[in-house]
Amino acid sequence: MAAFRRGFKKEANDIARATRADLGLAANAPIDVWELAKELGIPLVKLSEFAKQAPKAVRHFTNVETGAFSAMTVFCGDRRMIVYNDRHSLTRQASDIAHEIAHALLFHPPQVALSEHGCRNWSDVYEDEANWLGGALLISEEAALLIARRRLALDEAAAEYGVSREMVTYRLNVTAARRRVA
Repeated sequence: MAAFRRGFKKEANDIARATRADLGLAANAPIDVWELAKELGIPLVKLSEFAKQAPKAVRHFTNVETGAFSAMTVFCGDRRMIVYNDRHSLTRQASDIAHEIAHALLFHPPQVALSEHGCRNWSDVYEDEANWLGGALLISEEAALLIARRRLALDEAAAEYGVSREMVTYRLNVTAARRRVA
């Protein structure tokens, strides 16, 4: 992970708070990323919906290399949609969608997906920022502190917030929530 620009983590936490407030949610409340995408006007499209247009590709990413495709933002002019792998667990789908929504909230510009050599093309800075904000959308700093204060088991917190145990652990660690509560 690259170093973030000065003030980015605070900015991401502010965006996560403002996003919850815009949805009428408390700062520590779970968030439904499917509802958030709808509120932002970003259509969500399941990968399986492309089965007729691209059967080999869909079969490959849903049955052969299931971890090779999670989600991506597709642009048409200034409009965007998120295509996500609906064969993944719901918690993984939530993380993938949150990551793509984070790109939108951070106003990351569209980029060409593949290089002239056919390799994936991405910005490490944009991906790191979207990873951080995506996590903050799913489990805000306030939510991490609440989980630590309530001493919730990882499975219990994961179920409450609709995320994986790994996401709960990550957010507890990066926010230092347990140490701050202690």
